[in-house]
This record gives sequence, C-alpha cells and structure tokens, in this order.
Amino acid sequence: MIATQLRAGAVTVHDHRCNRGPDDVPFAEVHGGFSLSYVRRGSFACSARGRHHDLVAGAVLIGRPGDEYVCSHEHHACGDECLSFQFVPELVDAVAAGVELWQASALPPLAATMVAGELAQAAAEGRSDIDLAEAGLLLAARFARLAGASSHAVGTPRAAERNRMVEIALWLDACSDQAIDLECAAARASLSPFHFLRLFSKVLGVSPHQYLVRARLRHAARLLADEERAITDIAYDVGFGDLSNFVRSFRRAAGVSPSGFRALARGDRAAIAASLEVAGFEGFDAAIFRQ
Repeated sequence: MIATQLRAGAVTVHDHRCNRGPDDVPFAEVHGGFSLSYVRRGSFACSARGRHHDLVAGAVLIGRPGDEYVCSHEHHACGDECLSFQFVPELVDAVAAGVELWQASALPPLAATMVAGELAQAAAEGRSDIDLAEAGLLLAARFARLAGASSHAVGTPRAAERNRMVEIALWLDACSDQAIDLECAAARASLSPFHFLRLFSKVLGVSPHQYLVRARLRHAARLLADEERAITDIAYDVGFGDLSNFVRSFRRAAGVSPSGFRALARGDRAAIAASLEVAGFEGFDAAIFRQ
C-alpha cells in the first residue's frame, strides 16, 4: 500500500507499507526518480546494480532514476514499512552536492540518518510541528554527509546466514532497552562471538553493538518527538544506563541535544533555522519545496 503524505513541485513523500512475505515471488521494479526511503519497521532484501542488501529498521534505500531493483521478504512474514522522499534533480544537486552520491543503492542503519528519519516520521504522522519538507531536507543533508564515507558491504554469506543475522537484528531492536552484550547476542545466534561479530557486520554493514546503540537512539528520537516525559526517564527507558552517555551519543547522532531535538519536533523556528544552518542550508525556506 502506498499513501501520499506530501506532493509539491520539488518533493513528494510516500508512506509505503508492504505485507509481502517469503512465499511471494519477487519481481523487478524501476526507480522513477531520486529517492531516500527510510525503513521504519520490518525488513527486506534488495538487489540492485549487482549488489545485495539486507535492510532492517533504520536503514535507507536509495533510488536513482531508471535503476532496476528487486526486493524480497525471505527474512520473515511481517513485511516492512518505509517513509520515502522523492526529490527533483535540481534539489538533489542543491542538497546533496550532485547526483554522484546516489551511486550507492542503500545505507546501513547509521545513527545520524536514523534520528533524522524518526523526526521525519513524526512529522508525517502529525506528532511534530516541524514541516515535513524541512524534515526531509534534514534527512537528505545527513545522507549527503554520510553517503560518501559509508557503503553497505556486499553480501557474500549464504541466504540462511543472512536471514539469521536479520532475525538477530530484529530481536536487538525489540529488546534494545535491555542489557545485551556480544556474548548474549552470539549465543542467541548459536555462534562464537568472533564469528557472529564478523557475520553480522558483513550482512548489515554495522556491528551488533553499533546497531543496538542506534536502535536505542531511534527509539529515543521517537519518544522525544511524541511525549512529554523527562529526558532522563527516556534515556533510561530506551536502555542507556547513564544520562551523560545518552546526551553525548544523541548529540553526536542528531547534531543537537535531546532538548534541542524536542524543540525541532515542536516546530521551534529558531531551532529549525539553526539545524539547517549547521547542515549548510542557512536561510532555507521550506516554501521552495511547494513551488
């Protein structure tokens, strides 16, 4: 199911919800434009330009006009949900310093894009007063900074191994508020810690610990955008045992403190302007998206 959240001259935002599962036959599709699709739930596999990617919550599917791709859901029967931003070429050139960044076909779950993706999702659901176009621009700016330095490793493990690592990632995401170490996760995968670490990193593009911390940050961003609870309570609720570590990790990921992110979600114009300036878009007016 595809629902349009925003349609304007320069950007279109779609809410994608797929309920396909392992028994459904995959088929080739073609990207119609430049797009960034933030995976907010579930998982799926994608093959594009000779590369295989296993995408879980927090990952980003990158679309380039005319590129063919094939998605499948051999991991599990729960499908996936994505928030997809489609940009016109002129905006891609302005936001991401040229279309060459769209050479990649996916980004693994990275803290900066995960936090920006959750802010965009809050805007799409009406849980934030930030303009959806502005949230999309912040996501694109984060992508532009990361795409040149990050790439999802080519998946060489067997299908059964890839599926198992995705299952572990889904478990880590669901249990991210708990204390989970490498040995615990490896035991759940029935692998030695060393083998598990190498296999997880190869399949998903990040280490198990990185994914666990980023899942906590993603959940924190959702709570900060949606609720009035104290920041200290949110930090402990999502799994951080130390407030200063949470604030430091969140600021590193989001570019703003937790309280600053909450101001963004509430549509505080000064906070939005400051974030856009840091991202390199001083003086940006979201109205250009609607022209």
